[in-house]
Amino acid sequence: MKEYVIPLILRGRIIEDNLVEFGGRRDEFVFKTPDVTKYASEIPLGNPSTIADMHDISVDQIIEYLSELGSRLSPHTNEHMATALEISIQTSGLSREMIDGVYSGIGKVLCAERIREIAEQTIGIEMLEGWVPTQLGDRKIAVRAFGGRFVFINAGNGPVSPAIGLINGSLLRCDMIMKSPSNDPYTAAALARTMIDMAPDHPITKHLTVAYWKGGTEAFEKQLYGSGKVDKIVAYGGAASMSTVRQYLVPGLDLIALDPKVSISMMGAEVLESDEAMENAAALLARDFGGFNQVGCNASRIAYVLCGTGPEAIEKLNRFGKKTVAALKALPPRLSGPHPAFDRALRDEISGIRYSEDYRVMGCKDNEGGVIVSQIDDPVDFRDHLDCRTINIVPVNSIEQAIGFVTVHTQTISVYPPELKVAVRDGCLLHGAQRITDLGCSLFEGVAAYPHDGIEIIRRMARWGVMETFEQDTIQYGTGFVSEALQAA
Repeated sequence: MKEYVIPLILRGRIIEDNLVEFGGRRDEFVFKTPDVTKYASEIPLGNPSTIADMHDISVDQIIEYLSELGSRLSPHTNEHMATALEISIQTSGLSREMIDGVYSGIGKVLCAERIREIAEQTIGIEMLEGWVPTQLGDRKIAVRAFGGRFVFINAGNGPVSPAIGLINGSLLRCDMIMKSPSNDPYTAAALARTMIDMAPDHPITKHLTVAYWKGGTEAFEKQLYGSGKVDKIVAYGGAASMSTVRQYLVPGLDLIALDPKVSISMMGAEVLESDEAMENAAALLARDFGGFNQVGCNASRIAYVLCGTGPEAIEKLNRFGKKTVAALKALPPRLSGPHPAFDRALRDEISGIRYSEDYRVMGCKDNEGGVIVSQIDDPVDFRDHLDCRTINIVPVNSIEQAIGFVTVHTQTISVYPPELKVAVRDGCLLHGAQRITDLGCSLFEGVAAYPHDGIEIIRRMARWGVMETFEQDTIQYGTGFVSEALQAA
């Protein structure tokens, strides 16, 4: 069994003392990392005034720094990222070839054009650079977006999460504490170590802390969140981890929760009109649920087809299911492949319906994944646990019926044909959905330049400051009900 030492990165310091041991998600390796309880008084930033050095650098300089960092993150030339990749191979549901592609692409997330787009589209560079004046009725105001002291609880289903947190926190000029997940304990530390190698004295480097601790470590978390030294928490995670975080919330501590989501597809009856239409739609759908082995929240898990439930429609739908399995198998290995650790509970659920009259199972015999075609207008009972390149195709009789399956837990809905998006978008959002896109494009989610999970994350992260200036006669006589009160006095 392999063993790794994963340091605590404490605002530019690399700490490898007071080590404690943890097991990886699949028990294929162990890692040792500093006991955070020994550093509990140092990890939160006591004096927020020390973040002032972040305000001495411009947005252009922040973008330049992050872009330079991005150019150094290839796992083929960066030993820290290479180690993170090796660990991820042992914990992820992806093959080495897919993981290599993901890690090789992290640097592109930090390209200058993308970061500038994020800054401009989410808040506006003016608001990040200084106080922006506006005349409002009886007063002039100036508004600015500030950062603060943040804890980022990174997602474990992809190594891009720390890079996104770094972009958001840097643009807002935050002091950042990143908690790494057990199934990706090293990527954030690898980013931080690269930052130290590149620019050890840069304000962004000096305001990043990366640590691992087991969620629910009460002795540490009480001290961290109850210290009054953390302003906001940005958390990805499952129901258990979110419940753990919520118990520490007190007035003044804000939680930006990015709860687990599932994604779906909606298709018109056009997909069944001909073999050519089926093959085209099957290829697109296979990308949506097979891409990167369905590990992301944006990967489709159920596809609703507006074809009705008559015998002819079901016969065509079964043919479409077979073509979808063929399209899944044809996906390039850098994008998709048999799952290295197919979920046992899911396999048992699939075995339980394999000979049911209500469902037709296609594939799903080994680790390759496959398609479950409902013969009725209802998805499988285990719909929320579909994973490992497995999708349920469900016939429905109307748009309204399809929309009725959407909930607040639905993130992305990929749609075919494209014009169907307009017909379903408002209803889907009323039911709680957050993103409507074209079939085949579920995985093309923008990194941060538009809302995610129904939240404008950077705007929510920001603390908005307002400065007011009144004319002298307004100060003397007031306006509205204040003026009336002064005159009555």
